[in-house]
Amino acid sequence: MGPPASQVMKTTENLMYIFTWAAAPVMAIVFAIAIVSLSNLHYGDNPPAEADHAIRNSSRSNIVWVTVSAILCLFAVVGGMIVLQHDNESILDDHAVDINVTGQQWVWNYDYPRSQGVRSEELHLVVNKPVVFHVTSVDVKHSFWIVEMGVKVDANPGVVTEVAVNPNKIGTYNVRCAELCGLLHSYMQNKVIVQSQEDYDNWLLSQPKRNYSGDPFPQDKGEPSDPNNKGGN
Repeated sequence: MGPPASQVMKTTENLMYIFTWAAAPVMAIVFAIAIVSLSNLHYGDNPPAEADHAIRNSSRSNIVWVTVSAILCLFAVVGGMIVLQHDNESILDDHAVDINVTGQQWVWNYDYPRSQGVRSEELHLVVNKPVVFHVTSVDVKHSFWIVEMGVKVDANPGVVTEVAVNPNKIGTYNVRCAELCGLLHSYMQNKVIVQSQEDYDNWLLSQPKRNYSGDPFPQDKGEPSDPNNKGGN
């Protein structure tokens, strides 16, 4: 995995590093207890003299152990909520770009509303511009994962799920399916290209146009279509 390409991924990485160091003393204590216990094996039917150990029956030790564990868990929950807050901010951003993501065995397709029906098999994004993905599937369950941006969300048949991110670094990154979806699951991957607004606009202009709004679901029969609607959302 390459360097983080979004603030969400950077925050997630920092949380993992901090939690690893915070949990290291607890891990050391557990290993120390295990080594001491295994190095003093007792044989026979009679319990050893130290079987009724003071620490095991100490209320103070139990309180300290539970308190430390609770603090570490609380730290992880708060850190996770901070990461999720970045997603919520992007979803609520009025300037965010909407992109419809459709998974099927074994490819990803990306539709860009308000772009005259542009569809691609490589994802193109604008640097430092929030994007909201509307993710679904046409066959089995998939999982849309942009590795370096920390974006991962299920793609379920008949359901649209949303996730957002703000890419902050120009470059080419990886998109994969993180849900076992059949024989060629490991080949269900492609690239995401983060580029400047100018390069993104030029790319859109160079793409073939289709008579397709980008909506992952067709309209219900009997519901009149709006010929002026070029956006799927």
